[in-house]
Amino acid sequence: MTPLMEHTSGRPEIVIALIDGPVLMDRPDLWSSNVQHLRRNLPATCAQSTSAACMHGTFVAGMLSAKRSSVAPAICPDCTLLVRPIFSEAVEGNGQMPSASPAELAEAIIDVVKAGARVINLSAALAQPSSRGERDLEQALNLAAARGVITVAAAGNQGAIGSSAITRHPWVIPVAGCDAQGRPSGESNFGSSIGRRGLSAPAENITSLGADGKPRTFGGTSAAAPFVTGTLALLWSEFPSASATQVKSSLGQVNGVRRNAIVPPVLDASAAYQALSRANRGK
Repeated sequence: MTPLMEHTSGRPEIVIALIDGPVLMDRPDLWSSNVQHLRRNLPATCAQSTSAACMHGTFVAGMLSAKRSSVAPAICPDCTLLVRPIFSEAVEGNGQMPSASPAELAEAIIDVVKAGARVINLSAALAQPSSRGERDLEQALNLAAARGVITVAAAGNQGAIGSSAITRHPWVIPVAGCDAQGRPSGESNFGSSIGRRGLSAPAENITSLGADGKPRTFGGTSAAAPFVTGTLALLWSEFPSASATQVKSSLGQVNGVRRNAIVPPVLDASAAYQALSRANRGK
C-alpha cells in the first residue's frame, strides 16, 4: 500500500462510514479534522476507555483516520470518517470482534448510506440471527449497492468454513485474514463467497491507536478489513470520477482471474491503482 499512500492521503468528499464502537476523540492531536459523528441511540465518543466497544472502535478508526504524524499513521486521514456507533460500552465483547443483530446492522447501514457514505467498514459479527432480521440486512445492503456505496466486511474470527448474511451478499467485499507473508490466518473464516468475491489482508500484529491514545497491537479480521476499506477510499480519491463498479472491480483484478477457492487473493493496492489508471486514461 505504500506507493498508493504516497500518491494521496485521501479527499474529504470521500466519506468512509465506520459502523463499530464509539471512538476516543478527546485527543485532537491524534486525529484528522475530518471525523464526523452520526448519533443515534449510542454516543459516538467513548465514555469508558477500557470497554471492548471503545477499544475496538478506536483501533479501527485509527487505522483509517489517525494523523500520519501520530503514533499510528492512518491509511486515508484526509478522507471523511463518519462514525456510526453500534456496539454498546455496557456490553461485554469477545476481545476481538463485537457483535450486533442483523436488524441493528441494517439500521446502521441505512443511516450511513443516507448520510452520504461512499465506503462502509463493517467489522462486526452477527448475533441473534433471524429470518426477518437477515431480510432487513439484505435490503439495507441492496440499498447500499443501488446507491453505489461499497461495503467491506470482516469475514470473522471463528476459524470456520462458511458464510453469513453479510459475506454472502454479492455487493459486499468480505475480508479474510493473512499473515505478513500472505498465508491464511488460522483464526480467520473462509468460504466459497469469501474466496470468490473477497480479499485477504494482514490480520496479525497490526498497530493502531489504543483507547488511551497510545499504540496498541491487535489482530483478527477486524484489523484486516480497514486495509481494504482504506485502499478503496484512496483509489476513489485518486480517481474521483470513477464509478463504484470500476473502483470495486479494480480490486477484483488482483492476481488475475479469480480462483474457485475458499481462500481469497491478497490485497494488492498497486495493481488496483494501475488497473484504474488504465481504465481512466485520457479522461
